[in-house]
Order: sequence, then C-alpha cells, then structure tokens
Amino acid sequence: MREQVIAQKVGNRSGIGGQRRSGAVTQKPARRESGGEPFSTRLRALLAYVPSFLKLALAIVIGVLFFAGYRAAASASFFQLRTIEVQGTSRLQPADIQTLVKQSVDKTGVWKADLNGINERIERLPWVRSAVVSRVLPDAIRVRITERSPRAVVRTSAGRFRWVDEDAALLGEMQPTDQMPAFFLHGLSDEDSEFAHNENRERVAKFLELQQAWDTAGISERVSEVNLMDIRDVRAQLAGDNSQIEVRLGARDQASRLKGALKALDSHDDISNRAMISYIDMSLGNGKAIVGLTSGAHTTTDGAEAATAAAPTDSVEPASDKKRTDNVAVAAPRAKANADKRTVADKTKKDRNGRSQKADKKSEKAQTAARRKQ
Repeated sequence: MREQVIAQKVGNRSGIGGQRRSGAVTQKPARRESGGEPFSTRLRALLAYVPSFLKLALAIVIGVLFFAGYRAAASASFFQLRTIEVQGTSRLQPADIQTLVKQSVDKTGVWKADLNGINERIERLPWVRSAVVSRVLPDAIRVRITERSPRAVVRTSAGRFRWVDEDAALLGEMQPTDQMPAFFLHGLSDEDSEFAHNENRERVAKFLELQQAWDTAGISERVSEVNLMDIRDVRAQLAGDNSQIEVRLGARDQASRLKGALKALDSHDDISNRAMISYIDMSLGNGKAIVGLTSGAHTTTDGAEAATAAAPTDSVEPASDKKRTDNVAVAAPRAKANADKRTVADKTKKDRNGRSQKADKKSEKAQTAARRKQ
C-alpha cells in the first residue's frame, strides 16, 4: 500500500512551507472487510424473493430425489447378502439357521431386511430359547442363539421319547448317542393352552425334584418311569425284573415311600411270588404297603376294597393261599349275583304269563260280545 504525503503550500518555497514540511499529515485509505456475509444468510435472503409455490415445488423435487437415491442404494448389489454368521449353537445345525435367514433376506437385501420377522421365525425352532439378529453392513447378517437346556426325557402319548427343558418345551427326539437318563417322565398334557403349559411346567419341576431326591437316596436305578399325570398321585414304574410293578406314592414324601416299597419287595425272595405282584400302594402314608396281585380280582361288585390288596408291608401271603382267598372272595358275590338274576328271570316270566292270560280273557270277551250282536 503506497502512502501519499500532502504538503501545505504557503508563500514561497523557503518560507513557512519549508518549516512545516517536517510536520506533514500522512493519510491511509480505509481497509475493506474480507469474507462478507455467511452463505446461509445470503441464501435466505435470496429465497425471500422466491414465491411460496416455487419453494414447495423445490422441496418436493428434493424429496423425490432423496427417495429415489435411497431405493437405488437399498437395491444395489452393494447390500446383497453374502455372509451369515451364526453363533451359540451346539445342538442346532448352523446350516438350518442360515437357510432360514437366506430365504428372508435374498429378495430385500441387508439394508431392508426385516430383522424382527427373522428373529421371530428363528425363536419358533424347538431348541431356541432366544435369538438376536443384527445387520453387519454392507453385506452380512449376524445371528446370536441361546439354546434351551434339556432336563428330562418325556414319553409322549404317541410313544415317542423327546427331550424337554424346565419350561416343559418339547425339544428334539432322544438320539442313540444321547446319555440315557435314569428314568423317564410320563403324563405331560398335549393340549395347546396356557393352563396346560402351566401344568406341564409344574410336572417337570416335580420330576426334577424327584430325580434329585431319588439320586441322593440311591434308588433312581430301580425306577424306569414316573407318571405325573396327577402330581397329587405320583406313580413310579419299577425297572428290571420288577418292571410290571407300579408303586403308588401319593402327593408327598415320595422318596421315603419308594424306599419303603422297595424294602417290602426285597424282603420276599420268592421270585414266583414277586411275579404275581402288579402294584404296591404306599399312598396311605402309615408305613404299610398294600400289595396288589395279578389274579384279576381287584374289586368287587359292591365297590368294596379289593380282596387281593390287603397285605401289610411286613407280610405277603403265598401265591397258592392267595388264589384260594381270591376264589372265595369272588365266589360269594358271584353266587349272589346269579341268585339275583334267577329271581329277576322268574319274576319276568310270571309277569309275561299274567299279561298273556289277561290278553286271552279280553279276546274271549270280545268274541262273546260279537256273537250276541249277531
């Protein structure tokens, strides 16, 4: 920037002007501001002169361009599924999860994949307790699985053996390579209702309680199956040579009652006598074992207690004596029933004869009246 010096010219060159030359005034031009106003301010000022309908049209155009760009980006090969990561599986096959995810994402791409829908479909698989599905841009889906833990093997009403967890959820079938449990569970409901599901959870909880108690007592190996159709009437089917025997344990103290039943059974060394036993009832809870035999005479016609179910824990009658007792017990009600049948038959016959005689008399009277009219 150049400086301009303006000297005052007064008189001659050597006069006052010469004296004031040293005190000349120096003037500098004003410096211009750099930068100016911000761009946003100038844009607003420019838009102030644009009509409102043009503003609306511009906004619509920008929105359409943005949506078209989004659709193009979402459908581009850049977001096509290429990788599926599956974590946390031990019993489930990762290939099954990958197939399910691929079916859901192939058409939409990773960017537009319905993660919630994929999650729900995966959690409907038998072994899956929970699943977390996430997208890994640009071309991957990650699935983290939490599997259910098998706790018991249930024998279904169809005769199949399937694993269940503590929530009574039916899992896969028991495989030959699986570890054989000490005994099975029977009695789960097949109904698909909330009430039935709650009852099944109670049954599984009761089963796990019995399993722990019988393992502690060392008697689990003597049982092949426990029936929990009614948890207030627990019944255990014995294993091995005594597989035909059912032990009725009632609603409580099942461990001590099962031990008492096994003690009563083991006190009789006669194998032929054991083969005649069909059940041992310990549900009374008084330390006595009611033993039922396979003679077929378990109840009487008037509903009295079975003649064969009268043996205490410390004694079981020999098979031959018991058969004679059964025959005597059954013969009396049968004779009474036969007598009642004969009585009813005689009475029916008499009634029929009486009705026949009355009909004959009426017929004779009618014929006599017709003759008199003639």
